[in-house]
Amino acid sequence: MTRGTTGTNRLRRVDRYLAASPALRCASSPLVVDLGFGARPWTALELADRLARARPDVRVLGLEIDPARVAAAVPSATGRVTFALGGFEVPTPGDEAPAIIRAMNVLRQYEEAEVRGAWDRMRARLAPGGLLLDGTCDELGRIASWVDVEAHGPCRFTIALRLTGLEAPSVIAERLPKALIHRNVPGERIHDLLQGLDAAWARASSLSVYGPVQRFVATVEALRAAGHPVEGGPKRWRLGELTVPWSSVAPR
Repeated sequence: MTRGTTGTNRLRRVDRYLAASPALRCASSPLVVDLGFGARPWTALELADRLARARPDVRVLGLEIDPARVAAAVPSATGRVTFALGGFEVPTPGDEAPAIIRAMNVLRQYEEAEVRGAWDRMRARLAPGGLLLDGTCDELGRIASWVDVEAHGPCRFTIALRLTGLEAPSVIAERLPKALIHRNVPGERIHDLLQGLDAAWARASSLSVYGPVQRFVATVEALRAAGHPVEGGPKRWRLGELTVPWSSVAPR
């Protein structure tokens, strides 16, 4: 069981990312699971509100392994949001396959060796074209990172940073997903990425006079020029988001 201390608005960066995902927009029946919603129902309710802007027919199911948390959340259910008992087996009404499973700040308390097994259990429940998102963020949601896991396995890795007041992109090291947090050491791909980010950020310091957004865009452009397979473009980078293929950060 997680600590359950999730505050309001903590997962806004993840919700924005999911709202733009093909897994949601192309789903024939958009059921989204908020796995491990915590001691309060806020994350599931906020998720539904944000995703409904892209898919008005979205339905959100909040799952928790603690019966007391589920019982406390049930009175907050709406026509779009329901709550139930469950874990990595992802039980759903009628055994419906979810389009998205969001598992934020859940696997961080497990051992690294347990991550793959948990991913396998959850991704086996996905609808065709579905997405499992496993990630971690700080208490205020200002820094976050996550892994996109599809039917065939992990495929993308994303970091999302609040650029105002950012000292160095490598601050994300303390909030890496469990599959990567112990791999930020020399010789590992994630270490190379974070070192490259910090070096490019330092070289772009002269752009600070124009603001952190311009500095971060220049940082990512330099990172791509150095050979890192950065996905997306300036629209995402201006949000403080950077996505790379999983293969470029996967543990060696």
